[in-house]
Amino acid sequence: MISMFPPALVLIIGALIIPFLKGRARSAYMLILPVVAFFVLQSIPEDTYGLMRFLNNDLSLRIDQLSLVFGYAFILITFIGTIYALHVKDLGEQVASYVYAGSALGVVFAGDLISLFVFWELLTLSATFIIWSRGSKASQGAGLRYLMVHIFGGVILLAGIILRVVQTGSTEFGYIGLDTLSSYLILLGFAINAAIPPLHAWLVDAYPEASITGTVFLSAFTTKTAIYVLARGFAGTELLIVLGAIMTVFPIFFAVLENDLRRVLCYSLINQVGFMVVGIGIGTALALNGAVAHAFADVLFKSLLFMAVGAVMYRTGTCKANELGGLYKTMPITLIFCLVGAASISAFPLFSAFATKSMIISATGYEQMTVIFLLLLFASAGVFHHAGIKIPYFIFFAHDSGKRPQEAPPNMLIAMGIAAFLCIFIGVYPKTLYSILPYPVHYVPYTPDHVVSQLLLLFCASLAFATLMITRYYPPELHAINLDTDWFYRRGVPRLIALAGTPLSRLNERLGHAFLEVLPRSLIWFGQNPSAALKIAVDTVLMPFRSESRKAKAKKEINLAKASSATYVLRPWSIGSAMGSVTLFLAAYLLFYYLF
Repeated sequence: MISMFPPALVLIIGALIIPFLKGRARSAYMLILPVVAFFVLQSIPEDTYGLMRFLNNDLSLRIDQLSLVFGYAFILITFIGTIYALHVKDLGEQVASYVYAGSALGVVFAGDLISLFVFWELLTLSATFIIWSRGSKASQGAGLRYLMVHIFGGVILLAGIILRVVQTGSTEFGYIGLDTLSSYLILLGFAINAAIPPLHAWLVDAYPEASITGTVFLSAFTTKTAIYVLARGFAGTELLIVLGAIMTVFPIFFAVLENDLRRVLCYSLINQVGFMVVGIGIGTALALNGAVAHAFADVLFKSLLFMAVGAVMYRTGTCKANELGGLYKTMPITLIFCLVGAASISAFPLFSAFATKSMIISATGYEQMTVIFLLLLFASAGVFHHAGIKIPYFIFFAHDSGKRPQEAPPNMLIAMGIAAFLCIFIGVYPKTLYSILPYPVHYVPYTPDHVVSQLLLLFCASLAFATLMITRYYPPELHAINLDTDWFYRRGVPRLIALAGTPLSRLNERLGHAFLEVLPRSLIWFGQNPSAALKIAVDTVLMPFRSESRKAKAKKEINLAKASSATYVLRPWSIGSAMGSVTLFLAAYLLFYYLF
């Protein structure tokens, strides 16, 4: 047995008590849970690898520098997200959110593939319930599609795990690499949760359909757990460099066209995860540190942006760009926090991503990956364009929508304030984050050339945005549906089923008729008329070999044999009669078996 209590169980077991509490007691309890999880984590020594036996397998809890960074980030955002959601009365969403956060902790501290898979699937189920908690028809459909996609990914992951255990004889989760069929299956299972294209559309489909508070939780865990397992199992896999670069670039074009601002942030989330995937693919100490640090920072600034948009949606009932504008007049504090999130994701100096994203870009330069380096620079400018400018501009400025909502509720402002403070703190004092990274850090972000080049990049991106707006070449914000890769399974699969269903249903009908009616009737008739059946069979077989006169005579004899034979009308049994007969037969068989 392991003497340590897994931090994941603090949140998962603690979530089961939430429904039995009410009012302020429930709120206080939910705020205490992540604090307890933090102290439980702190009580476990670093570089711990504990074991326990279960069904002849070793289940382990791994605590090291890599898992600790993600553990701290997940506990922190659980606390912040709880403050943000204190006004929520939906017990189902509250319980699912804590099970979801606990499952994420279970993934990052799992030292074996069995524990990893269990928490991985629990992560899927709890996320699905969060999406469904909104209660709308759209959320029900999106949640079902989310569940189907991730069950598919889970099956692939399980197949890879089984093959790996058979090949190696061990369930330990460590470096896997990409050399066998099992490793490819495991990578594909991880890639689905990382939203690596073309397997990314579930994120943009599902997250915006969750509730305001549910989306904040969703944005923080699923993709970051995928980043953790990729960093643990596939560091240095060159395929990830290409896939990550694609992830950073393609969402920019979708985000520019998108009118729903929560969907814009979802595409931005894919963009930022792409930077992390590139860092993992490079696999050097600097690149991995950059990927892990950027994951930590992204949990904060992306949640901050979702909270800001959520606060606006909470007060106005919409997050459509063409329905907002001019809200700076009545929501100035939310505006400030939104600007902090926008500056952080855009990597402005003195904000978090400036100290984290630059590590990944610098790693591509040190490894002389010129094309990847240029793509990441383009992606950095693009994210400033759609997340750094578009989000605050269309919400708080642009045209005046005439809406005059109240400022966000106090609990939302406090949560956004904590996240904003941490975004600035990491940007100003990056060594605090650097000190907990997996490898020793020898990187200085605030050099003159880095600061100047980044400011120049941001200036060019803002100039491009202003030019497009002035010349009216910027895509208008319209109510429209942007087609993504999910179109293939949202539209194609039902049509494929319908196309294949008609001939299959006809085949099923004919087979049923043949085996349930024709064959039983023929067998019964044969049992009642064996001599006539044999004569008809012999005459039928010999028919081609007879003369025309003999054929006519044989046909008459066959018809006469059929007419004179006994007939039986097949009457199907009722379900009750059939089940009763089967039950009596089974009872008789068991009695005979035990007696004799």
